This record gives sequence, structure tokens and C-alpha cells, in this order.
Amino acid sequence: MSARATLRAFLIDDEPLALKRLGRLLEATGRVEIVGRATDPVEGLKAVAAEPPDVVFLDIHMPGLSGFQVVERVPPGPMVVFTTAHDEHAVRAFEVNAVDYLLKPVERARLERALDRVAARRTSAGGDDLREALSRLAEHLRATPFLAHLAARTRDRVRLIPVDEVTHVLAKDRATYAVAAGAQHMLDVTLSDLERRLDPARFLRINRGILVNVGWVAELYADAGGHLAVRLKDTPRTELSVSRDRVRALKERLGI
Repeated sequence: MSARATLRAFLIDDEPLALKRLGRLLEATGRVEIVGRATDPVEGLKAVAAEPPDVVFLDIHMPGLSGFQVVERVPPGPMVVFTTAHDEHAVRAFEVNAVDYLLKPVERARLERALDRVAARRTSAGGDDLREALSRLAEHLRATPFLAHLAARTRDRVRLIPVDEVTHVLAKDRATYAVAAGAQHMLDVTLSDLERRLDPARFLRINRGILVNVGWVAELYADAGGHLAVRLKDTPRTELSVSRDRVRALKERLGI
């Protein structure tokens, strides 16, 4: 691809590791010039508005502003490719005229196809049939069974924990833990990967580092700082904070 055809891209994702990995994959294609990155969606929006790129790679679940809220504020011009751990937003992604929708962890071959679509959209108003592409993606993901057990590895064995027994999954100290019966079990998988592989009707991310099993939620309450928190049904009555940008999704999931 000639220098003139190189795509100028800006990346926005609140997870630094995901941002770094996507940047590395894009640079490896030789088709993209990364003109900026941001882990704060508000700062990213300011940069994009100040100097619009050709395309914005945008995470959906972020604190402060969701990816959809960012798109609503982006000035006309830049195309958008969403990146997220779930396919549940595929229809909404189409409605806001996203060029494509990438499931995390992003695969190199799938990224190349997304770049093809961006290039086609830049040169032709018609482009390809995004609705059909998103429909195929959603069908494929729905056909993929969700995890029934989580594998906790120790030095000499692997323990399988039924997901029904898992009250929540948390990321801390660069590791991921499943919590069941008050005990923490280290997992050999990232929180983002688990978010994709666990049934979204049962597990919901309530802040940057926690997926909660909504079936274990006993009550919602305001903590000392006035922020929403959940109290679980487990023996220790575990209390977990809810990020402001996740409150609405949690209440909707609980039918509140």
C-alpha cells in the first residue's frame, strides 16, 4: 500500500494492555499510521476532534464515556471500528454506522478484513454489506457454547469450578481469580477473555476489574461515598463497587 493510501488511525481503549496489543497488530499490517492513543475516552475524543484521523478504533465498555457516547460526539469524518469482548452490541454498532466490529482478543486475519472495509468505505460510499457481516458474526458467536466450568491451576492439578458456584471474577496484581465459597482461585486467562466466554446473561462487568455473577447479587446500596455497590449472597456477604458507567447496565440486567 502506498504512503498516500496509508490509513491514519487513533486508538481509544481504557485497558492499556489491549491498547498496546491492538497498536502492535495494526503496525504489523504496514497499512496504518497510528496518530494517537488514549486510555481516557474524554481525552481521546478531544484529540480526535482537534485533528480527525481516517479511522478510530474504539472500545465500547469504558469508564466516563462508553464507546457509543464517544461516537455521538465525534465530528463528521472519521470512520469507526468498535472493539469489545461481546457481540451483544452488534446491532447498535450498525445503527451508529460503524464500519466494523472486532471481538477481543482481536485476531490478525480479522483485523486485516476490517482494514479492507475501512479502505473500501473511504473510496466508495457503498462499501460492503456491514449488516450482513455483523449478522454472520453474531450467529457464529451465538453458536459458540459458553463456559460451564472455570479451570483453576495449581502446581500439580487443575480444579474445575462450576460457573454456578462462582460469585465473581476479579483481576488484581496482573492475575485473574475466580471467587467461589469465599476462596480465590487463580485462572490462566484474562478478564477480557472470560467476559467473552462466559454467558453475558449471567456474568456482567460492574467495574474495570470485576465480573459479577448476577445470580449471586443480594442487594444494591449506596456506599459511604454515595456510589452504588452490590452485596452478594455468599457467606462473607461480599461487597463490590459499581463504576458509574456500569450502573445502568446492572440495573437493566436486574430488572430495576
